[in-house]
Amino acid sequence: MSDCLFCRIVRGEIPSAKVAESASCLAFRDIAPKAPTHVLVIPKAHFDSVLAVEDGPVVGDMVMLAQEVARAEGIAEGGFRLVINTGADGGQTVGHLHLHVLGGRGLKWPPG
Repeated sequence: MSDCLFCRIVRGEIPSAKVAESASCLAFRDIAPKAPTHVLVIPKAHFDSVLAVEDGPVVGDMVMLAQEVARAEGIAEGGFRLVINTGADGGQTVGHLHLHVLGGRGLKWPPG
Protein backbone atom coordinates (compact mmCIF):
# COMPACT_ATOMS: atom_id res chain seq x y z
CA MET A 1 0.00 0.00 0.00
CA SER A 2 1.56 3.25 -1.11
CA ASP A 3 0.14 5.42 1.70
CA CYS A 4 0.75 2.97 4.58
CA LEU A 5 3.05 4.51 7.21
CA PHE A 6 5.03 1.31 7.77
CA CYS A 7 5.28 0.55 4.04
CA ARG A 8 6.77 4.02 3.62
CA ILE A 9 9.29 3.25 6.39
CA VAL A 10 10.23 -0.02 4.64
CA ARG A 11 10.79 1.91 1.38
CA GLY A 12 12.96 4.49 3.20
CA GLU A 13 10.57 7.37 2.53
CA ILE A 14 10.16 7.99 6.26
CA PRO A 15 13.19 7.68 8.54
CA SER A 16 13.24 5.21 11.42
CA ALA A 17 15.67 4.17 14.12
CA LYS A 18 16.45 0.74 12.65
CA VAL A 19 17.49 -1.90 15.17
CA ALA A 20 17.66 -5.03 13.00
CA GLU A 21 16.63 -6.34 9.61
CA SER A 22 16.15 -9.64 7.85
CA ALA A 23 15.22 -10.48 4.28
CA SER A 24 11.50 -10.32 5.13
CA CYS A 25 11.22 -8.09 8.23
CA LEU A 26 12.38 -4.78 9.67
CA ALA A 27 12.77 -3.82 13.35
CA PHE A 28 12.86 -0.21 14.51
CA ARG A 29 12.29 1.78 17.70
CA ASP A 30 8.75 2.88 18.54
CA ILE A 31 8.42 6.68 18.47
CA ALA A 32 6.26 6.62 21.63
CA PRO A 33 7.92 3.92 23.78
CA LYS A 34 5.92 2.27 26.57
CA ALA A 35 8.98 0.59 28.11
CA PRO A 36 12.73 1.26 28.17
CA THR A 37 13.02 -1.11 25.21
CA HIS A 38 10.14 -0.78 22.74
CA VAL A 39 10.91 -2.02 19.25
CA LEU A 40 8.45 -2.74 16.45
CA VAL A 41 9.00 -5.70 14.14
CA ILE A 42 7.13 -5.52 10.85
CA PRO A 43 7.00 -7.66 7.73
CA LYS A 44 8.32 -5.82 4.69
CA ALA A 45 5.26 -7.04 2.77
CA HIS A 46 1.99 -5.35 3.66
CA PHE A 47 -0.61 -7.18 5.74
CA ASP A 48 -3.42 -5.13 7.31
CA SER A 49 -3.31 -7.22 10.49
CA VAL A 50 -2.57 -10.72 11.72
CA LEU A 51 -5.97 -11.71 10.32
CA ALA A 52 -4.69 -11.06 6.79
CA VAL A 53 -1.78 -13.50 7.12
CA GLU A 54 -2.27 -16.65 5.08
CA ASP A 55 1.41 -17.63 5.11
CA GLY A 56 2.60 -18.94 8.50
CA PRO A 57 6.28 -18.19 7.94
CA VAL A 58 5.55 -14.44 8.00
CA VAL A 59 4.78 -14.49 11.72
CA GLY A 60 7.62 -16.95 12.36
CA ASP A 61 10.06 -14.58 10.64
CA MET A 62 8.79 -11.75 12.85
CA VAL A 63 9.32 -13.80 16.01
CA MET A 64 12.82 -14.84 14.91
CA LEU A 65 13.79 -11.19 14.38
CA ALA A 66 12.20 -10.30 17.74
CA GLN A 67 14.49 -12.88 19.39
CA GLU A 68 17.49 -11.21 17.75
CA VAL A 69 16.31 -7.80 18.96
CA ALA A 70 15.80 -9.06 22.54
CA ARG A 71 19.32 -10.48 22.63
CA ALA A 72 20.90 -7.37 21.08
CA GLU A 73 19.00 -5.06 23.44
CA GLY A 74 20.07 -7.08 26.51
CA ILE A 75 16.52 -8.01 27.59
CA ALA A 76 16.52 -11.70 26.65
CA GLU A 77 17.83 -12.94 30.01
CA GLY A 78 15.55 -10.85 32.24
CA GLY A 79 12.47 -11.35 30.10
CA PHE A 80 10.41 -9.39 27.63
CA ARG A 81 6.95 -9.30 26.09
CA LEU A 82 5.84 -9.75 22.48
CA VAL A 83 2.51 -8.14 21.58
CA ILE A 84 0.49 -8.13 18.36
CA ASN A 85 -2.53 -5.81 18.58
CA THR A 86 -5.33 -6.56 16.12
CA GLY A 87 -8.17 -4.20 15.25
CA ALA A 88 -9.39 -1.08 17.03
CA ASP A 89 -10.57 -2.91 20.16
CA GLY A 90 -7.23 -4.72 20.30
CA GLY A 91 -5.33 -1.42 20.27
CA GLN A 92 -4.00 -1.58 16.69
CA THR A 93 -3.34 2.01 15.55
CA VAL A 94 -1.42 1.40 12.31
CA GLY A 95 -3.02 -0.77 9.64
CA HIS A 96 0.10 -2.84 8.98
CA LEU A 97 0.88 -6.01 10.92
CA HIS A 98 3.46 -5.30 13.61
CA LEU A 99 4.84 -6.95 16.70
CA HIS A 100 5.93 -4.96 19.77
CA VAL A 101 9.06 -6.09 21.64
CA LEU A 102 8.78 -4.63 25.16
CA GLY A 103 11.27 -4.97 27.99
CA GLY A 104 13.85 -3.35 30.19
CA ARG A 105 11.58 -3.23 33.26
CA GLY A 106 9.05 -5.43 35.03
CA LEU A 107 5.84 -5.67 33.02
CA LYS A 108 2.52 -6.02 34.81
CA TRP A 109 -0.39 -8.30 33.95
CA PRO A 110 -3.02 -7.76 32.75
CA PRO A 111 -1.56 -5.21 30.34
CA GLY A 112 -4.58 -2.98 29.76
